[in-house]
Amino acid sequence: MYLVKNKLYISALSITTFFMFDNLEVLETVYFRNTLLDYIIAFGSILLGFLLIAIFKRVILRKVEKLSGNTNTKIDDYLVHGIERFGIPALYVTVVYSGLTYLTLNRKFENILRIAITVLVTYLVIRIVSTIILMLLQSYVRRQDRGEDKVKELGGLMIVINVIIWGIGLLSLLDNLGYDVTTVIAGLGIGGVAIALASQNILGDLFNYFVIFFDRPFETGDFIIIDTKMGVVDYIGVKSTRIKSLTGEQLIFSNSDLTKSRIHNYKRMERRRILFKFGVVYQTSLENVKQIPGMIKSIITSIENTTFDRAHFAAYGESSLDFEVVYYVQSSDYTVYMDIQQTINLRIYEEFLRMGVEFAYPTRTLYVTDSNADKKRDRNDDKPDRTTIIQPE
Repeated sequence: MYLVKNKLYISALSITTFFMFDNLEVLETVYFRNTLLDYIIAFGSILLGFLLIAIFKRVILRKVEKLSGNTNTKIDDYLVHGIERFGIPALYVTVVYSGLTYLTLNRKFENILRIAITVLVTYLVIRIVSTIILMLLQSYVRRQDRGEDKVKELGGLMIVINVIIWGIGLLSLLDNLGYDVTTVIAGLGIGGVAIALASQNILGDLFNYFVIFFDRPFETGDFIIIDTKMGVVDYIGVKSTRIKSLTGEQLIFSNSDLTKSRIHNYKRMERRRILFKFGVVYQTSLENVKQIPGMIKSIITSIENTTFDRAHFAAYGESSLDFEVVYYVQSSDYTVYMDIQQTINLRIYEEFLRMGVEFAYPTRTLYVTDSNADKKRDRNDDKPDRTTIIQPE
């Protein structure tokens, strides 16, 4: 029995050894300059790399993202976002390239692989540079007043920056692929001069957009007045700025016109200076005239969000005694100003009714005389008084 078991064991071991060596011989079979074992190692390394990247992305990167969300700084958030957006694709490209370069490839396929990798790397570098610039600009703008509104205006600036970055990236790609970019740059220089001469107005608006963006004479949401036009800034574009007028229509100004104009920006106004005048009739008593400035002061100081400056009996008008009042509204909101001015006007009206003072309005007094009576009186004045004449003897 023991001998039978040993014979069976030896037979099984012999069969296993035979198939093992037979499979090894199969793995040494050459297909397209590479053995089957080379293909297994290459694609196995690629699959292993994909598995490791997936584990890194779902386990490690997720934990780092949660930790970065609990910090006060934004740098770690940008870093995690950049790794997820660009680092992971770069790792995939590296794994595939490393696996394929393990194989012995023909020259044509090597050239195709090199061109593909060069294009992918160039694309990733361009996207990384563009994203870094965008994040830096967003970080800079968010630190300013009303930063979130200003971030929305970065679209036009990023278009110009992306055009420049992509232009440089494409020239670098052509140079890496073996093309002579000197002639391309020379052609672009000549073509650029021709384009610049043909589109001076467009380029002028573009550069003035940079002036508006960095100098910030006005921003989205500001109420501005340009000459006789007024409204709220709705959108600041690369070539033009759109303003929504008080009557509802949209006004479109080129950026060059705006930078050359005198702009009144009422959104920057911290408080509003108000000057108004009124007049009372000449029949107003001296005592009431003296009381009016003090009465105006007491009315204004009793209203919230106001600062009294002065109230004076300013001048003798053609048909009124003129008063001038100056005060400040501690708000730039036009509606708040009108509500306060309405309250002041009503209070003045009430006080004048109580005091018996009348508002003046344009009047003209005509004096009518009888011309015939005047002529008769003039003739009588010219005749000598007979009773006063002494006749000589």
